[in-house]
Amino acid sequence: MRKLILGILGIAFFATSCSSTKNASSSDGSVSAGQAQTVRAEVMKLKGEWSISDVDYNKSFKIKPFDEGADINCFVGSSWKLVPNNYTGAYTLNGGGDCPMRTQAITFSVDKYSNVSIKKVGEGEKAKHVSAGYMLRLENPTENSFTLVQSVNADGSPMDVRYNFVRTAK
Repeated sequence: MRKLILGILGIAFFATSCSSTKNASSSDGSVSAGQAQTVRAEVMKLKGEWSISDVDYNKSFKIKPFDEGADINCFVGSSWKLVPNNYTGAYTLNGGGDCPMRTQAITFSVDKYSNVSIKKVGEGEKAKHVSAGYMLRLENPTENSFTLVQSVNADGSPMDVRYNFVRTAK
């Protein structure tokens, strides 16, 4: 009797372990291995040093991005270092004119829809304790350029701000 029960359990275990593969993309937001590899490949293109070459937006509005208190034009020419291995980095505003000179540590993540979350991390602060951040959309990532698009509220209407990045070093 004991052998019969063990045999049935063994067959049941074998049958369930050999069942057909389930689709990893489901309604709970999970992704398949192929989708995860594609997202990872896109994120790895961001590795390196970048500069914002220009910012496209409706110039009739005054924008101060990322709560820096600096005009959006201060971000043109800013330096960004992105390290996708651990999703960290920093940006530096170069200063000059009315622009402050400032370096800000960040953490970032990219989801399967190419949404980029950027969080500013203060000195001595742990990234896991930072809850506020900025959501942007990653567009056209290549080895030498990419664009981050931020949707902002302009007089009650959404407006896109496009930060165009060019690679300065790998």
